[in-house]
Amino acid sequence: MYGGYVLKTHRLNSLKALYVFLVAMLMTAIIGPVVSAATLSSPSLLLGDPRPSTSSSYTFSGSGFTTATTIRCIDVILNTQADGGGSAPTGITTTSSTLSSSSLITAGSWSVDNGSNGRLRITIAGGETPAASGNVVWGNITNGSTVATTYFALFTSYTDASCTGGNEVDQATAAFIYKDGELIQLTIDPTLTFTCSGVAASQSVNGATTNVTSTASGVNYQNNVTSSTNGISAHDLNVSTNATNGYTVYIRHTGQLTNGSDTIANHTGTNAAPTSFPAAGTEAWGYTTEDSTLDPTADRFTNPGNLWAGFTTSNEIVINNTGATSGTETTRVGHQVGVSTTTPAGTYQTTVIYTVASTY
Repeated sequence: MYGGYVLKTHRLNSLKALYVFLVAMLMTAIIGPVVSAATLSSPSLLLGDPRPSTSSSYTFSGSGFTTATTIRCIDVILNTQADGGGSAPTGITTTSSTLSSSSLITAGSWSVDNGSNGRLRITIAGGETPAASGNVVWGNITNGSTVATTYFALFTSYTDASCTGGNEVDQATAAFIYKDGELIQLTIDPTLTFTCSGVAASQSVNGATTNVTSTASGVNYQNNVTSSTNGISAHDLNVSTNATNGYTVYIRHTGQLTNGSDTIANHTGTNAAPTSFPAAGTEAWGYTTEDSTLDPTADRFTNPGNLWAGFTTSNEIVINNTGATSGTETTRVGHQVGVSTTTPAGTYQTTVIYTVASTY
């Protein structure tokens, strides 16, 4: 009896083992093999612009992709929880996303599925085998509105275009965060330098030739001006400024050239309509400029040149620059005086005033 009991027990255990095996085979046939998705290495999500509520690109990258399996769907869930059990970041908009580029798959062959906000999905009906490492770049995404909160990007690739659970191939989770930009500010103080340089005799000034040497502080014609020889002098005006809209230089005198009660008449040409200076023997006192950019008629002094305007006691433009200077700019301004045979003897004086105004 004892030996028979052992034999029966052995047979019973064998039958149980066979039963378990058959059940396992039957379950495999019914539900299929258990799928275990591979975990990617070095996953990351890079935002092109991390500022909240800003349009940005989202670049998911990683390595260790399964290259022996054809995939038809790539899905990235943007969520408040690492297991995807939360919700999309507040304020995010992904429903207008685009597939910008990819080094993982052939971007031009895939289609974007914007059917769900907070999800980035691309599909391809025919399938493609991914590279071992690379990235997928989505564009035209509006960031969430909350800063300093950690969010999660859950990446999954599938063998079917419907992204069906159970057909996962590769998976990974990466954290990301929104961050305000930092304001950088600095102030550049306005700069302006303005000097006057003397011009030697025998130098050209807008088609005329100087015959008197000037200094930075003025001009002394001495007795060189006669009824047969006009006196011609000049100044070089030097300007440097960081004003965005440039600068303007004005000229005027404090009054006619005067000796007691005697005066020398101003030239009849005007700043708006300069004219040729009269020949020696006629009383006249005037100025010219080599600047060909004056408003409103740019080249009115320089075309054809050697044109002059009578001095006045009001500011009149002799240099006009509408842009910032590159270093120091120098423009030559000339003065000319003529007398007649009846001009009373004496020493005639006035003061010429140059004024600069920069426009920032």
